[in-house]
Amino acid sequence: MVLEFAVSPKTKPPAKMSTPSPFLYSILILIVSFLCQASAIQLNGARYLGNFWSSSRTLSLLAKSRAPKYQYETKYFQQKLDHFSFAALPSFSQRYLINTQHWEGPSRSGPIFLYCGNEGDIEWFAANTGFVWEIAPRFGAMVIFPEHRYYGESMPYGSKEEAYKNATTLSYLTAEQALADYAVLITELKRNLSAQACPVVLFGGSYGGMLAAWMRLKYPHISIGALASSAPVLQFEDLVPPETFYSIVSNGFRRESMSCFNTIKESWDVINKVGQTNSGLAQLTKTFHICRELESVDSLSNWLESAYSYLAMVNYPYPTDFLMPLPGSPIKEVCRKIDSLPDGASVLQRIFEGISVYYNYTGKVDCFDLNDDPHGMSGWDWQACTEMIMPMASNRTTSMFPEFYYDPKSNEEQCLKNFHVKPRPTWITTEFGGHEFKSALKAFGSNIIFSNGLLDPWSGGSVLEDVSETIVALTTKKGAHHLDLRAATAEDPDWLLDQRSSEIKLIRGWLDEHYDEKKAISAYR
Repeated sequence: MVLEFAVSPKTKPPAKMSTPSPFLYSILILIVSFLCQASAIQLNGARYLGNFWSSSRTLSLLAKSRAPKYQYETKYFQQKLDHFSFAALPSFSQRYLINTQHWEGPSRSGPIFLYCGNEGDIEWFAANTGFVWEIAPRFGAMVIFPEHRYYGESMPYGSKEEAYKNATTLSYLTAEQALADYAVLITELKRNLSAQACPVVLFGGSYGGMLAAWMRLKYPHISIGALASSAPVLQFEDLVPPETFYSIVSNGFRRESMSCFNTIKESWDVINKVGQTNSGLAQLTKTFHICRELESVDSLSNWLESAYSYLAMVNYPYPTDFLMPLPGSPIKEVCRKIDSLPDGASVLQRIFEGISVYYNYTGKVDCFDLNDDPHGMSGWDWQACTEMIMPMASNRTTSMFPEFYYDPKSNEEQCLKNFHVKPRPTWITTEFGGHEFKSALKAFGSNIIFSNGLLDPWSGGSVLEDVSETIVALTTKKGAHHLDLRAATAEDPDWLLDQRSSEIKLIRGWLDEHYDEKKAISAYR
């Protein structure tokens, strides 16, 4: 998803619009996403997948404390910094979480469920991926959550400060290196446990879902199948229209209330107009309860834009604490707040009441820090400037956001300014494919589930139709960002239960086929 969001450079049409500030998952995601660091840099539209997460540390820590607690051991594995050269580089310690409580062990070829860690602290993703923990007992499976390099505690060079120091130290933060980490880790772990015959099933949501699908394709001997939830593997180059993400976000609000949609659409010009007055930034700071006085209108606009996009991603049918503590169907609640103020209420008052549903639903936050990075995902800014180039745009007709166009030249200039690197917008499709993906996957892939909820804006960049008998798409009209991977609740609707049941059936089929093939080979010998 998670999934996990850098703000895209925007080419403006001739209209009254704010000048783009220096990603919106960042997805997540789809996802995340799927706000920028203190520098408030503006990168390409990889929105949710990284720094598209909430900007209130208090609420985010509260959400994490409320997440389900699963039992695991925390271990560390020494990884090569560069798997693709023989240079004498320092190794680093990769954190991984492991649970063998229900594992049937090597004697019975018990399966191994491996979640491909996203762009953040692995404990956060483990706490919010209840599906894997809940189905492990019925399969007799080991559960492993390895952490993505350069996130959480898995820092090369000994610290985040050193790892993020410059383009040279950051150069090993790539999806290819992360997949190699997972491949090496599981290979060595199986060897140490004499579990070479134990089949591996991959899981992932948002960016983690992309990694799960790509790992199945790049390392087919490592796993027997992958569940890629909310994985926007087609959100690159021109594989999908760049307006797709923001059109889906906007449709979520339009579906609830046309007046709510129009108020948000109108608000951008109002914010720009106020911000241009002498005391405008101070007024906006006060109206939106920002902790420090705004330095630009863009920082406020990006903050609002991120919240609307996150709300679309986590528009779950019941209350959750994934990104922030939120009510069920949060977009409905946002629009209720916006629409319920008396007729004399200003546009800005309505927007503040609505946005507070996302940023302050508990009512415990006095002011908002727009530059917070509560889940430690700032590495996505680098990834969004190198290989994770996801073009985004906003169409005046279909979107409630200001119209803007994806500008690769502006993106390149911003990345050169912030990281001294040029983006490689065609690298992901070169490395993992994308063009003519159906024929390619049909010819060379197998055993991948692409699951999506169509309320999730990242679904527009995912695989929504079956590719073959073994590469299948499971979609739900009312599902949001990797909802199927979340823990089961008493409020789960029937369609969600059906989706998870289909996933379990497919995974069982992969395992049964694997075991049958092993028995046939053994009998032949």
